[in-house]
Amino acid sequence: MAEDLEKFDSMLLAMAQQHTGGVKDLIETIVSFLGRKTDFFVGGEPGAWEKVVMDAFRKQEKMSRSEHEAKIKERQDADKRIKDIAEKKKREREVQESKITEVTDDEADKLLKEIEEKRHEMKDEEPEEPAEEAPKDSKNDDDSDNDDPKEKGKLKPNSGNGCDFPNYKWTQTLEEIELRIPLSMTARPRDLCVVINRKNLKAGIKNQEAIIDGDFQHDVKVEECSWVIQDGRILVISIEKVNKMNWWSKLINTDPEIATRKINPDPSKLSDLDDETRGLVEKMMFDQRQKEMGLPTSDEQKKQDVLKKFMEQHPDMDFSKCKFN
Repeated sequence: MAEDLEKFDSMLLAMAQQHTGGVKDLIETIVSFLGRKTDFFVGGEPGAWEKVVMDAFRKQEKMSRSEHEAKIKERQDADKRIKDIAEKKKREREVQESKITEVTDDEADKLLKEIEEKRHEMKDEEPEEPAEEAPKDSKNDDDSDNDDPKEKGKLKPNSGNGCDFPNYKWTQTLEEIELRIPLSMTARPRDLCVVINRKNLKAGIKNQEAIIDGDFQHDVKVEECSWVIQDGRILVISIEKVNKMNWWSKLINTDPEIATRKINPDPSKLSDLDDETRGLVEKMMFDQRQKEMGLPTSDEQKKQDVLKKFMEQHPDMDFSKCKFN
């Protein structure tokens, strides 16, 4: 039944986006349609329509609360697993530390003597080292990344693997993006203009210049996107990615790029995945970074290793004119 109803989501979402007054205005439109175009209110006993409406609302409330509680429990279970793993590692360290064996004074003297003798032997064998060069000035811990011309000039991701700008900031996981836009005034849904399409986004306060208006770097699932106003002063937009196997280097095409090589996904998120999915995600991340550095992917490395081994086994063969993909 739920799958049958979901086929109307795109139409209802398009309707909802046209009702700037929020859910209240949307419901008013639907009720008006039932009153004007059907016999919903007059086709049965007086008040019969109310039972139909309340039954439907109570059914959906029960389902929504059940799903909400299931998500909360899932997060709590994930947090508990992480906590249990941390406690287990702590206990293992404590057990290892408790296994340290005390030695007698004579044994300690003997160990110190052996260490001192080995130190002298190593010193006699070591060649004389040239004077150390003065350390280079390191203005940035990430300067090594400048060796890769593809990464030069790109911004470092924020803690949420996105980017912070004066007018908005965004974070991302492999599945979705969260965009947070501070508003210049306390606003209600009807005060805002938010239009989300598959390839572009426009958001801001009505009758004012849009705060953000441009094309996405990649396509998004419009039917899975949503937005809310937080504390009356922050517009929060949740954006669902179509391709859930790559990191975005920018939200809007006009934004400066971030260095996706420096993205550090939350380990707890990866640990929640099953082994097969986690392996696929880690392989994808490795291949993406290899491509950005101009290096072979894992599959390409395997092919090169097989070719190298074959060439070593057949040194008499000429491979100079062969082309391999």
